[in-house]
Parts: sequence; structure tokens; C-alpha cells
Amino acid sequence: MAPRKYEQRLRADAAEETRRRILDAVYQRLCEAPTEQVSIERVAAMAGVSRSTVYLVFGSRAGLFDALGDDLRSRGGFDRTADAAGHTDARAGLREAIRTSVPVFAEHRQVLRALYSMAQLDPESVGGAVRRMGEARAAGMAWHAQRLDEQAALRADVTAIDAAHLLWAVTGFEFFDQLYAGRSLPAEAVADLMVAAAERAVCGRE
Repeated sequence: MAPRKYEQRLRADAAEETRRRILDAVYQRLCEAPTEQVSIERVAAMAGVSRSTVYLVFGSRAGLFDALGDDLRSRGGFDRTADAAGHTDARAGLREAIRTSVPVFAEHRQVLRALYSMAQLDPESVGGAVRRMGEARAAGMAWHAQRLDEQAALRADVTAIDAAHLLWAVTGFEFFDQLYAGRSLPAEAVADLMVAAAERAVCGRE
């Protein structure tokens, strides 16, 4: 590797490491103090960087929380609704998408619960990130609903639009948390119930 390219690679690696440390600090802070607003100064100190570095990397407070939302999706499943395109069977793809999301909800429950609670107090930064996470999931559920409709797998009295709304309602974090925390069920049992709820709400008989 040429010296210039090697130096560029080192700088890129260092920048990514800094970014990762900052995001990890946000995760840690949300878990430690879920009822408190996240302070950029506190996050910077926890990450071992300056406040200006946080803004340099993410642009703004809203940019930091947008990046956190993107990181949550990429860490374990929120993006994988589209990956189900590999399934020729639409119902199988829907089941996999739901089962993939449940362990992520469980693993990052504290962070997600804190974000949803803080969204009301900080609608611009945290609320915006939560909305965009929701929009991404809504697009995924609309895609699944359309696939089910194309394969004549929907109930006769359910349109693709209605199916997208219903799937949105029974596959989200709030629905998961009511069963996982509210009913003290293990994640595997919650996944089974969420799959059953989704299929019974929108799908016809196989």
C-alpha cells in the first residue's frame, strides 16, 4: 500500500474508532440514567473526546441521535425486513423479519425505552430519531404487506394498506415491551406471539 493511502486508511480507522466510542458512550449513558436528558458534555467526557469533537463527527445533537438510530438498526435486525426478499414465500419472510427483530428489542430494551420516553421531552433531536426509526420500520411493513398481497396470502377482508397498518401495530417495540416486560415473558415466547398476532391479523389460511 502506498504511504499516502496507508495514512488515509489510518485516519479513517481513527475517525471510525472515535465515532464508535461516542456512540458507545450514548448507549452507556442511556442505560445508566434513562430518565435524564443526554448531555453532550457528559457523552464527550465518557468517550474521552472534546465536546467540539462530538459536533465535528455528528454535526449536531440531532445528528448524534440519528446516528444512534442507524446504529441500532444495523446492530441487529431493524434493517432486515428488506433482507427477507431472499424468501420466495412472503409469509416466511414476514416471520423471519419479526423473529429477527425480537432479540434486538430484548438486547437494547433499556436504550429503546429511554429513547421512546425522551422523545416527548426532546422532540427535535431524540424525537426526530425515533420518528425516522419508525418510518424505516413502516416502509418495511408496507413492503411485506405488498408481498403478501401479491401472493394472495392476505385475508379477503384485508387490503395491502390495511395490512401495512396492522403489521406496524403488532411488530413494534411497544407491542414487544408489553409482552416482554409487562407480562414477563421470555423473548422466544414473545417472538412466537408476535408472529401469531401478525399472521392472524392479516393472513388467510395457508
